[in-house]
Amino acid sequence: MATEAPARLHFTGNDEADALLAEQPLALLIGFVLDQQVPVQKAFSGPLELKRRIGTLDAAAIAGMDPGELDRAFRERPALHRFPGTMAMRTQELCAAIASDYDGDAARVWNEASTGRDLEQRLLGLPGIGPMKARSLIAILGKRFGIRPSGWEDVAPTHPTLGDVDSVEALLEYQAKKRAHKAAMRGAKAQT
Repeated sequence: MATEAPARLHFTGNDEADALLAEQPLALLIGFVLDQQVPVQKAFSGPLELKRRIGTLDAAAIAGMDPGELDRAFRERPALHRFPGTMAMRTQELCAAIASDYDGDAARVWNEASTGRDLEQRLLGLPGIGPMKARSLIAILGKRFGIRPSGWEDVAPTHPTLGDVDSVEALLEYQAKKRAHKAAMRGAKAQT
């Protein structure tokens, strides 16, 4: 049961980048791969800038690129990420998995999931997507796109995620809550 996709996901503050995230499933996945040790806005602006630099966001095309060429596109100033070489490699690995496992159609990852657990496993099977990113993606898919396979709420997070972001103001609120959540997790870990 899917509802109409949003016109944009309010993750960057750039209308074109935010629209691309909503329109192209691979852009959303690449944004999640890049969402590590950089601000949310930087990570999710990356897919648009990558598309500008290489001319496409086609999974098979990116998977088949010369790794050095993709690396150069990531390193071009301003670099697409704090760790451009590593993220170029992870993006290419993600695209290779989408090209080989889903015939290049990133939306099949969630559109063909039979249950929430299946969706979670499909996401975890993608390079660069770990448990926290998988849960955030599940929240976005359920709350923003209406993609809710049976049992999705069992694998959706109960804490604030990007799935709760529906405006620029909500992004700022989310980022504050995320910092508080991480601090609480560190505090709990320190007590064990």
